[in-house]
Amino acid sequence: MAGADDIVGGIIGGVIAGGIMSHQQKKTTKVYRAPAVSSATREQNRQVQNSLNYFGFPVGTADGVLGSRSRAAIAEYQMYIGYPSTGQLTDFERNFLIQSYTRAQAGGFATQQTIATMQDGTRGLLRQYRNQQLQAAAMQPQYTPTQPQYAPTQPVVQTPVPAAPSQTTVVVNTNPQAPAVPQQPAVTAAATSQGPADAATALAALAVPNFMADQAEASVTSYCNMVNLRTSSNGGFVTAATMSDPRVALDEQFCLARTFAIANGEKLMDRVKAITPAQIEAQCKQFGPLLKDHVSALSFKSPEEVMQDVGQFVLASGISPTQLKGTAEICLAVGYRTDDLPVTLGSALLLTVLGERPYAEVMGHHLVQGFGASKRSDLALAWYDIGLDALQTGATPVFATTVPERNQLMTVSVQAFGERNGLASGMQQGAAAQPVPASGVPTFAITQ
Repeated sequence: MAGADDIVGGIIGGVIAGGIMSHQQKKTTKVYRAPAVSSATREQNRQVQNSLNYFGFPVGTADGVLGSRSRAAIAEYQMYIGYPSTGQLTDFERNFLIQSYTRAQAGGFATQQTIATMQDGTRGLLRQYRNQQLQAAAMQPQYTPTQPQYAPTQPVVQTPVPAAPSQTTVVVNTNPQAPAVPQQPAVTAAATSQGPADAATALAALAVPNFMADQAEASVTSYCNMVNLRTSSNGGFVTAATMSDPRVALDEQFCLARTFAIANGEKLMDRVKAITPAQIEAQCKQFGPLLKDHVSALSFKSPEEVMQDVGQFVLASGISPTQLKGTAEICLAVGYRTDDLPVTLGSALLLTVLGERPYAEVMGHHLVQGFGASKRSDLALAWYDIGLDALQTGATPVFATTVPERNQLMTVSVQAFGERNGLASGMQQGAAAQPVPASGVPTFAITQ
């Protein structure tokens, strides 16, 4: 506990010190502030603006600054192609836009002929390129991971067998004074003479084999790119009235929640003074090791047990709930943007424990998909219920706040998902989540 407290204290101290300096030395902080837009970012923004202008989403002069007019054009582009209309481009959306522009330019006269046949003119190229991309993805062979078959991992005690006459004892025993073969009966005798408890203790001392240690974590970013393509090819998001497959609806709302979490965190990040985005990201990465045990517990403990443990962790930090809430919102965005699942889930857990119960939806999605946790439909439903119950009792929505029908869609989808898996959600049973004390861990000084 002392080591963990020292780590937390170091993180907190550094961040608070930066926050204090930002308020007490406003003039000096301006000297060290990085340029608002780097030359590389400005050039990338120009490419985005040129692409938007070409495809009929006018932004005016391509000056490399994404102001309100550019964001309105981005939102219009996103709506046209079937992405969440946020006005903020994801890496996938930006790359698709710029690559489509480059492809259209390279097509020359053939591109102009294609445009002439399209009802939407130049814009129609985007949907054509998107559909071609979907078709190419559909033709790729699907890889279904299978559990490798290994030899039994538990020690197998065997009765020693005398060496065959054709074998040489030099291979088995290279030290004549310490024969290896005669020691085997002693191990066998110990195992057979001990009771079950002693045998279990002996086995526990052995190292637990882990054949999956080198397996890379699944990428939420890549998964949501596929979901967004499917959504756009289907003509838009599933609604409560059109929902036929709850998994499709939950997939879409999962990725929509991720998009809004990133956008919200980036807005807060802009208000953090005297700390660069790279420093913020480095600070947020500390959530992973600090909350590792609590994130792991998601796969086998009930939500009430997990939140109670996280609540104790929060209390030990000594940070005010308001500061920690803002920090966790920023780190949730960093976790999703960098595909750091421990940071993502750790931040969502902190927010839920701090009273922002709608964030419990995040744990539900990850337990359904197996991102950063085991696939546990039963536990996923329990986390979904916490978030939905909070919304039904008046909590402020945290995702897609401009889409009032989202709560109804989530409720219908979660219930249908539970029925398909032979599980009843708490929303059907009338169960409510047990309250867990909220409190206050690393923090960024966010200016109002």
